[in-house]
Amino acid sequence: MQVRDLMTNNPACCTPDTPLKEVAHMMMRCDCGEIPIVDSRESMRPIGVITDRDIIIRAVASGQNPLEMRASDCMTQPCITVSKDASIVDCIHLLEEHQIRRIVAVDKNGKCCGIVSQADVARRVDTYAAEVLKQVSQPAETRQQTR
Repeated sequence: MQVRDLMTNNPACCTPDTPLKEVAHMMMRCDCGEIPIVDSRESMRPIGVITDRDIIIRAVASGQNPLEMRASDCMTQPCITVSKDASIVDCIHLLEEHQIRRIVAVDKNGKCCGIVSQADVARRVDTYAAEVLKQVSQPAETRQQTR
């Protein structure tokens, strides 16, 4: 099985200058917790991601006004990506290695074309689901000791 068989196609994306309020509305409309940030709508090359947690930690909890912020103010960089042609095993290894819950899929030109979440793996790849959840959820120092 390849990433393309598992990913959510054509995820909602934003640019660094997208207002944070618009990013939050995208998450609500798409019922998702992460939006890839692309350098431009034309190139669609991912440069970062923004999660609902990023907004809470980097805007709300820090006492800033999210209504005055842009995606670039809260985004996580760099953007970890996987080729849509990669195997699911390779994708799972990237999730584990970077201790992330979602990963952006790119096409052969490096354009954002999908996203794979832990939930996608859990629903479709039963033999790996428990191990992925375990590895991604461990503190980094514990994860290193188990390898």
